[in-house]
Amino acid sequence: MNILKTNIEDVIIIEPKVFGDYRGWFTETYSKEKFRELGLDILFIQDNHSFSAKKGTLRGLHFQLNPKAQTKLVRCTKGKILDVAVDIREGSPTYKKWVAVELSEDNHKQLLIPKGFAHGFLTLSENVEVQYKVDEYYSPDNDRSIRFDDPEIGVKWGVDTPILSKKDLTAPLLKDSNINFKY
Repeated sequence: MNILKTNIEDVIIIEPKVFGDYRGWFTETYSKEKFRELGLDILFIQDNHSFSAKKGTLRGLHFQLNPKAQTKLVRCTKGKILDVAVDIREGSPTYKKWVAVELSEDNHKQLLIPKGFAHGFLTLSENVEVQYKVDEYYSPDNDRSIRFDDPEIGVKWGVDTPILSKKDLTAPLLKDSNINFKY
């Protein structure tokens, strides 16, 4: 596995080794031992899997408040997405900055998003499947969202009218949210 840096120190891209031949390919997407060797000692406890039928579907920006904040390891197993992580840790030198990475079934890249970041993705193809590991269980009481088009953050999604859930349509701006992350 290789680690690629992004413009936000704590958000990293993981490239697993892919072994292929005339039959197809094989890759190891997670190994606790190999992650430890890379300096990533994270205990993932839940796997999630989402499906989006339409290109232009936007899910996010989502996060959970402390003490139920989640680290996420995200990968796209069918189709392709623009995966986005936004630093919402007050006092961070990269506060309100964001990283966008294309994840796809072809490039096998994964994005590691630590606690204190909001996460969202835009589907760039039809029939997209996204799978991700988390290190904390889902907590409805701590589940929060921020508007995908918050001008204070300014994510460049590349789409004017994404397909959104009611939750994402009514999400507050960052300035109106009750984040509790400190750097």
